[in-house]
Amino acid sequence: MSNPLFNEFSGVSAKQWKQKIQFDLKGADYNETLITRTLEGIDIKPFYHSEEVDPLAVAISNTPWKVAQRIEVTDEVTANKKALNAIKDGVEALDFIINSPTINLQTLLENIATEKIQLYFSPQFLSVAFVQQLNEVASAKNSTVFCDQDFIAQLARTGNWYENLEKDHAKLASISQLSLKNVSVISVDSTLYQNAGANAVQQLAYALSHANEYLNFLEKNERLDILQNNPLRFKVAVGNDYFMEIAKLRALRILYKTLAEAYHIPTNCYILAEPSKRNKTIYDYNLNMLRTTTECMSSVLGGADAICNLPYDSLYHPSNEFGDRIAKNQLLILKHESYFDKVANPADGAYYIEELTRQLAQKALSLFKQIEEGGGFLNQLKEHNIQRKIKENAALEQELFDSGKRVLVGTNKYENPQDQMKDSLEKSPFPEKKSRKTIIEPILEKRLAENWEQQRLAKEK
Repeated sequence: MSNPLFNEFSGVSAKQWKQKIQFDLKGADYNETLITRTLEGIDIKPFYHSEEVDPLAVAISNTPWKVAQRIEVTDEVTANKKALNAIKDGVEALDFIINSPTINLQTLLENIATEKIQLYFSPQFLSVAFVQQLNEVASAKNSTVFCDQDFIAQLARTGNWYENLEKDHAKLASISQLSLKNVSVISVDSTLYQNAGANAVQQLAYALSHANEYLNFLEKNERLDILQNNPLRFKVAVGNDYFMEIAKLRALRILYKTLAEAYHIPTNCYILAEPSKRNKTIYDYNLNMLRTTTECMSSVLGGADAICNLPYDSLYHPSNEFGDRIAKNQLLILKHESYFDKVANPADGAYYIEELTRQLAQKALSLFKQIEEGGGFLNQLKEHNIQRKIKENAALEQELFDSGKRVLVGTNKYENPQDQMKDSLEKSPFPEKKSRKTIIEPILEKRLAENWEQQRLAKEK
């Protein structure tokens, strides 16, 4: 039933809106006053109108997003107990960090209803035997699991392969030849790029080019078919630019769809999102809860399949029950009390987000093409072009932070001088400097607040 009240109001064009804004500015320049340019080279306008936005078809997952928790496996019994407690408290997905290929998977997964709980495995190694064993366990339980075998992320993060180029590629080739009906092994960990200071366009282009290395590899080995039923997984870090991060995840699906179509494989991908470390702090650390909450909200609205929250105290405390519980409860509140699981694609039709998504996708695709023309992602890593570009953008971000133009409350603005942290550090919040030989320059994570925090710690009595 139409409401005749609204018939009294005529539509307002984009031109009329701009004229009205210009009038209210009383002579001030519209572009200088109201338009902001991001580090991605995107102009943020004061308003967006349907006349100026082309709606995008973004492939969002039809399944509700899952609450995930990460568990480092030092011994199977302890990790299993922790996993069962997490499931009891509402966790729907588990990400196991595996440090040894000899781990007993039967013990680790005992009493876990794998048909209901999504399982991720993040081995810190490459192992054909481990993947084969995991596939047998998953087949017996009739469940599908993700198992990262991302040696490119290893190279980017450490500067070295697990063993060397030939052996790592040979192992992945052997893994791809297995009959993997229940294990997805092709994954891209792009969290490093965000945590090291890359902007959103760079993150998308690097993630896509990173993925393209694996698709090229599978095509040469005639094993693209392993992606028919088990999609490629992206692990993505989400920062604090709320709308930009929503658009980033949406753009990632568009970009992967474009890439997958070129290889004639299914165009769906799986996104596991987590908050960035880049803007987290040790001083006024409770603010980390606010930061991770909005970042998790961006992840939901951007269409992540699962979200693994970052405990507010993870920078200076080892994994602990209280920090894990708070992180988990943040997601449970978003899902069950804030109803963030009730709409499949809530950002559809939001002109600002649609335009951000379009521009991010276009700029990232252009950068991706440049990388491919330069020999591909691995070649660009070896020539240190990726590292250089990330460091350049990170330096711009650091300059904004140091000058106070980019604010972290409690650190470079409204800081509490009485806040003392020296005696509370149970682990170092700063990256350890290791002297080792590498074949390429590694991409190093760095938080914006590190230098400030080190200065404050040195002044504490």
